[in-house]
Amino acid sequence: MGDITHPPMDQLQDLEYCIDSNPPWRMCPETVLLAFQNYILVVGRSVMIPSFLVPLMGGSDADKALVVQTLLFVSGINTLLQSLFGTRLPAIVGGSFTYIVPIAYIINDVSLKPFDKPHDQFIHTMKAIQGALIIASSVQIIIGYSQLWGLFSRFFSPLGMAPVIGLVGLGLFQRGFPELGNCVEIGLPMLLLVIGLSQYMKHVRIVRDFPIFQRFPVLICVSIIWVYSLVLTVSGAYNDRPELTQKSCRTDRSGLITNAPWFKFPYPLQWGAPTFSAGYSFAMVAAVLVSIVELNFNIRKCYIVVLVNPLSFDLQSTGAYKAAARLAIATPPPAYVLSRGIGWQGISVMLDGLFGTCSGSTVSVENVGLLGLTRVGSRRIIQLSAAFMIFFSILGKFGAVFASIPLPIFAALHCVLFGLVGSVGLSFLQFTNMNSMRNLMITGLSMFLGISIPEFFNNYWTKDHGLVHTHAGWFDGFFNTFFMSPATIALIVAVFLDNTLDVEMSKKDRGMPWWVNFRTFKGDNRNEEFYTLPFNLNRFFPPT
Repeated sequence: MGDITHPPMDQLQDLEYCIDSNPPWRMCPETVLLAFQNYILVVGRSVMIPSFLVPLMGGSDADKALVVQTLLFVSGINTLLQSLFGTRLPAIVGGSFTYIVPIAYIINDVSLKPFDKPHDQFIHTMKAIQGALIIASSVQIIIGYSQLWGLFSRFFSPLGMAPVIGLVGLGLFQRGFPELGNCVEIGLPMLLLVIGLSQYMKHVRIVRDFPIFQRFPVLICVSIIWVYSLVLTVSGAYNDRPELTQKSCRTDRSGLITNAPWFKFPYPLQWGAPTFSAGYSFAMVAAVLVSIVELNFNIRKCYIVVLVNPLSFDLQSTGAYKAAARLAIATPPPAYVLSRGIGWQGISVMLDGLFGTCSGSTVSVENVGLLGLTRVGSRRIIQLSAAFMIFFSILGKFGAVFASIPLPIFAALHCVLFGLVGSVGLSFLQFTNMNSMRNLMITGLSMFLGISIPEFFNNYWTKDHGLVHTHAGWFDGFFNTFFMSPATIALIVAVFLDNTLDVEMSKKDRGMPWWVNFRTFKGDNRNEEFYTLPFNLNRFFPPT
């Protein structure tokens, strides 16, 4: 038997900047452009959520523009808090699709009440959503700061987490090519251009000795295809096309630029005092207990396809944090750091409720993938990107220009970035024995059922209800959301089997000798380098 050609490596080697290293100050333009590239990517998610929900709430384009501004503003604050005091990983915290199902429950309930004007319905619904988010955030705060999530994470292993993290990316396939297909003429060129520049031309140096195509593929490709889509719009290429095609392809259908104010500083309770309801709050708590719901509207069929990517309590965030750590050349975040991050995410959801973002918060999977695409995992760049979010959300017109980018352009990016995050999850299998039939069974079964079961539930989802349909909307929302989640199903199957099948005989095969060093904060000396709080705050919050 020959030598192992590629031995397992707990850290990637071909990244330019890691979590605590930054481009030199003489490369300040590079830092600014890298941060702006992350901002452009998070804009897509921040526009998508209000574009779906605000019209259902009775809101106008002006209301949608203000919600987009507020969501970006709060996302910037939440990203700064998470990178400074939470996990301290280079991960952007943005709007979450987790809350679509309970918010839809609230919208349907409120819409049954009589309102003189649609705007009154919008305000009433927004205040109900705010109250439910504020109550639900307390659950996530308790789960995080009580270390409950840290205790639960001790059941994880590289074998158990590989399919879970893998489906955090791969489970979002509906937001890739199916959404790109809404406008193939701009989505497909975008996909081919991203692959061509970032992979085939990554070593081309046209500016001194700088790999411009490797560092800025998103900025370059978005700029080219955006101008191309603008030319198609102005030339009248979509004048006689179906409504869905025009909405997806045209650059003048978002309604954001004309309705966004020149200057608007979002502030807490800007929609009025939140209203609190036990039923709404319980439904929103269900969204906290699952991580993220990805949404894809199909206007022609008039239904919503919902994909859930959670981990019990906050799986998507946990998986995204572990992927971000690997792409930033950091150690896997130990249980204490994960719990700290989940606690701060609870505070983020509370801020969402106070400001009125129409959604909760979670880690942006696409921005995690961008770390690997650009080979830059610097924390400073993410923090500067948060500053861009805050700045452009205050200057409404300028931010609305970038928010008008057609969504199929972002869908093309999702094809590459979600796939990259999924492969990062599968890379954890290198620490396990994949010549073991036990491990092959667990990995294959968890991934197959993680895709197959949610797809079964998706087929029964309509605009009114899902497969589980009772007289209790909160009950329906909880169970439909739970079983429509690829990562949740993968978690149940993989972690359960991994902790019950021949556990004592398979510790080495599961990768535990490598994993055990990262279960506690002091298990590896590098944890202190990557995850210690700034300003000597660890003396007030000693790690466990």
